Amino acid sequence: MIELDFRAPLASFTLEVRVTLESTSVAVLGPSGAGKTSLLEVLAGLRPARGKVVVDGQPLLDDGAGVRLAPEARRIGYVPQDALLFPHLTVRRNIEFGMRADARAVVDAIGLLELSPLQDRRPETLSGGERQRVALARALATSPRLLLLDEPLAALDVELKERILPYLVRVRDEARVPFLYVTHQVGEAEAVATEALVLDAGRVRAHGPAREVLPGAAEPGTSYENVLVGNLRGGRLVLPGGGTLVVPPAPGLPEGARVAYSVPAEDVLVSAHPLDGVSARNVIEARVAAVGEVGAEAQVRAEAGGFEWHAKLTTAASRELRLAPGAQVWLAVKTHSLRRLR
Repeated sequence: MIELDFRAPLASFTLEVRVTLESTSVAVLGPSGAGKTSLLEVLAGLRPARGKVVVDGQPLLDDGAGVRLAPEARRIGYVPQDALLFPHLTVRRNIEFGMRADARAVVDAIGLLELSPLQDRRPETLSGGERQRVALARALATSPRLLLLDEPLAALDVELKERILPYLVRVRDEARVPFLYVTHQVGEAEAVATEALVLDAGRVRAHGPAREVLPGAAEPGTSYENVLVGNLRGGRLVLPGGGTLVVPPAPGLPEGARVAYSVPAEDVLVSAHPLDGVSARNVIEARVAAVGEVGAEAQVRAEAGGFEWHAKLTTAASRELRLAPGAQVWLAVKTHSLRRLR
């Protein structure tokens, strides 16, 4: 649990947050300049603030009690957009550099993030995704009570295969280290977070369970990515809810490998009637959860196989199909629309 009740003056406004975060994976969203990075800096002790910050019962900042822990005393791991690795050190030495625990934490971090084949290489030989995995391992090696992740995917090329999203899911599920994840991508947030906090001009615009908050967090006109995390079996992606999808070939990946795919909302086709004789390999029966209209654009959320799909279509098409909460629909997704993130 993280208790926040503070004020921090910024250049154009005062960041004022009063909220209690109860889950171990929290997505932080909002438009550029909303105060997301500043929030992380206050938690890390890198930005002055007045008020109270308590993590799992440990006060990091409490003006009333005269508590103001230095950054190095907070046991918080920080992973910025730029991995900020030391270029003259190997991968392993980079991970060991920040170690404040025994060597076991380093070994565990390297194993969890599958960095053993890379540990003798230097940062300039790594891809963007690999560098971010090293930065994440370095933060984990300090045995932190909390991880702060500041848009760790933002600096990566959109076509990179080796993104760290599946590893964040692994950190959440296996390492069980609580984290705050700043992102602009609602799909990414939905894949890793169970709770969401939306900031706007230094104020909390929305807060609550991710499934309730995230659908309204996307900025109008932005592209929504459905992010699906599961296991590969027989050329299909097996989702946690039991559904399966035919995905593009993934040479080199073993049977049962944990992977993540994304598909833009624009590539999810919606039909009010059963589909037959279509080229799309994935046809999914679903039920509409919500429909939102912004001008000529409609955002549709539909539940199927334990996953909530997002589709984007025109308002005219949505009305023609008579889409409304509870309506039965069929979703079609072409195999080539599924892009592997790892």
